Amino acid sequence: MRASDFDYELPEEKIACYPPEERGSTRLLVVERASGSLRHAWYAALDEFLGPGDLLVLNNTKVVRARLHAVKETGAKIELMLLEKHQTDQELVLYRGKLKKGDILLAHGEKLLVSDIVDHGIARIMLQGSGENGSIREFFERFGGVPIPPYLKRDAEEVDRERYQTVFAELPGSVAAPTASLNITPELLENIRLKGVDVASVTLHVGLGTFLPIRVESLEEHVMHREYYSIPAESVEKIRRVKRAGGRVVAVGTTVTRALEHAAGKISDGSSSGGDEPLTGEADIFIFPGYSFQVINALLTNFHAPRSTVLMLTAAFAGTEHLQRAYHAALEEGYFFLSYGDSMLIV
Repeated sequence: MRASDFDYELPEEKIACYPPEERGSTRLLVVERASGSLRHAWYAALDEFLGPGDLLVLNNTKVVRARLHAVKETGAKIELMLLEKHQTDQELVLYRGKLKKGDILLAHGEKLLVSDIVDHGIARIMLQGSGENGSIREFFERFGGVPIPPYLKRDAEEVDRERYQTVFAELPGSVAAPTASLNITPELLENIRLKGVDVASVTLHVGLGTFLPIRVESLEEHVMHREYYSIPAESVEKIRRVKRAGGRVVAVGTTVTRALEHAAGKISDGSSSGGDEPLTGEADIFIFPGYSFQVINALLTNFHAPRSTVLMLTAAFAGTEHLQRAYHAALEEGYFFLSYGDSMLIV
């Protein structure tokens, strides 16, 4: 398949530039995989499409304040973006400007040392001296800004501090939100549990690669970015139990999907259980039409940008023709797209 197969015209006025006034008040387009039939609903009514025996899987990652402005000793301005957390303890930043190994950056009364240039536009930095702000991650959390998506074409505002974060965010490490779950509220979770639906969590730290369009035409040539994930032993056992009973594993977002499908072999192999040890890895799985899903049975996701890997994953699950029809209907009916927009449930 080719990247151009996943191109479509997305008018700017259809992009949600801000979150809805009330969390959970967005729309929901329900797509049936078998028939392609569509149903218009509300996100707050998600529980109506779930039932006893289902398992809802959430990504409990927490978005860190990842954007920071600094200056070189020469006075030149540098913008830094902390990269997502991986299995290593290396603190890497994406930088805009010119840097070289050994440069000193000044920010909020501290000196940051560029200890290495690891790739074009990517550097390893550290606090010079002991300082009072702890690690680089703690420094960014104290002084950094919310890393809202670049396609919003605005600076982060106070509303983003709360709303570009899920209500169940727990483990810091992402530089982009798992947007499919931004509209989940405590009340909705309670309604879901009252329906007899179990809930499990995984952690996948979302990276900037989630925003990048594919720049090659042949999908087979695309090199997928890697994102660290951890699936607790309790969640693994819940998934196995639901699969054995014939229930549905409902993935909330493409991030959950990537984690579960990357670990599919270990999840399905009950003998690989390591007691209380989680399943961990660096998900570099590229899912596009033709992929055979091993773990998930339903997917809650947002409306994605043209030529994006998350759009291709969604097409793989819904079916390309069904997804094209659904996107056309969403545009016709005034749905809002991307991170702060409306959502789609594929069952």
